[in-house]
Amino acid sequence: MVNMALFRPAILVVCLWLFGAAAEAQVIEFESGGLHYQTLTRNGITMMFAYLPTHVREYSILQVAVSNGAKTPCTIKVDDFRYERADGTVIHPTPPGEVVKEMIEKARSGDVVKLVSTYEAAVYGMARIQSTNGYEQRRQSALALTPRAKLKAAATASAIAFVNMKLAPGESTDGAVFLITNGKPLGPGKLVGRANSNVFEFNPGE
Repeated sequence: MVNMALFRPAILVVCLWLFGAAAEAQVIEFESGGLHYQTLTRNGITMMFAYLPTHVREYSILQVAVSNGAKTPCTIKVDDFRYERADGTVIHPTPPGEVVKEMIEKARSGDVVKLVSTYEAAVYGMARIQSTNGYEQRRQSALALTPRAKLKAAATASAIAFVNMKLAPGESTDGAVFLITNGKPLGPGKLVGRANSNVFEFNPGE
């Protein structure tokens, strides 16, 4: 019998390309696994995101996925994202290294378990995206180098964070973007992301 669970982490590109072909520069919204997603394609590059239904310490967390369907490489950086609130304030993501350090040093074990469980439920339940350089690939690499149980948990948590990456044509990635909101909702506003010279704007409608 084929173990379909082995194929779920591999679901982060095909449908992103289908969305991109169907609606260039038009925001498409859909529900999957209890999460509300928005996706947008510009010049062959498709970006999508969803809010994760959990807060860890002072952070609100977004699941972000990017697929490069263009003919040239695409550079994605964590600091190319920002959340612009309706009141004019702007929240920038916390660098992944700082998030991982805090998770390892300060977060309770339950926080890490909640974060990993929530993110994996989103990734493995997402039938519209396939990642070639995302969480599952980073998790497998980290676990291969980490023999002790406590470090395995930390390595898995660290693999969740969205990292800067250069995507070749046909490649994709996913990860969590952490925004400090002191445990409160982001509130009305818009998420802005950039890939190369392309700007992506999403209105969560919170």
